[in-house]
Amino acid sequence: MLSLCKVADSLFISNSRSACCESLLSQERITFCINVSRQQPFPSFQQGQLLRIPVFDDPSEDLYKYFEHCSDAMEDTIQRGGKCLVYCKNGRSRSATICTAYLMKHRKLRLKDAFEIVKNARPTAEPNAGFWSQLQKYEDHLQRQQQRSLSSNTISHNKYIDLDYNVGKFL
Repeated sequence: MLSLCKVADSLFISNSRSACCESLLSQERITFCINVSRQQPFPSFQQGQLLRIPVFDDPSEDLYKYFEHCSDAMEDTIQRGGKCLVYCKNGRSRSATICTAYLMKHRKLRLKDAFEIVKNARPTAEPNAGFWSQLQKYEDHLQRQQQRSLSSNTISHNKYIDLDYNVGKFL
């Protein structure tokens, strides 16, 4: 059965066969397709953008290096009112990994929570061991980034307070 599985309001996941079904793409008003494979076809897509992430479903493949670019491109599409479809051959490992990374970054979710959303949308979703490890590394990266951001805001806020205090003291 052909279907696009809804992960979030503007985010879908599927296998390549469903992704190439023009009526499904039109029905869901998809405007951006991410093909996470080296060999799977693109749909005959007139009304949107296409992006290929050339990786095999192999635990040794580096999908991590595409997390930021894919997530930001997806968020940009969604912010402009578009809808994204992420797919790979079976809609199980590569596409689930990219959808999970997106939810972690732009919905600020922990890996466990982000993957649960993907898994609920597409029960066959199951990143391979290598991709799961890369998602764990990405979660650590995002947490460090968030901590630096919070730390930076606290430091600049404290400097501002100290500066005000010092200026007031000399007046």
